[in-house]
Amino acid sequence: MALAGTSIKEDLLSQMDDLSPELQRKVLEFAKSMAHKGGKGASLLKFVGSIPPDDLRRMTNAIEEGCEKVDKSEW
Repeated sequence: MALAGTSIKEDLLSQMDDLSPELQRKVLEFAKSMAHKGGKGASLLKFVGSIPPDDLRRMTNAIEEGCEKVDKSEW
């Protein structure tokens, strides 16, 4: 938890000052691994309508037939 009167970012930077360069690098790598990766959903809007309706129906049927069944004898 951040110290009273400081933000989390300020507290983190203060803690980083006490770490060796090697540990600072590890903290940086960890922070980068937590960062959101990928593009924005809005970039996918250009694909709206690009799949023909018949193909969408076939995909829906395949999912319903193959993915929504429980095989009780499997367990």
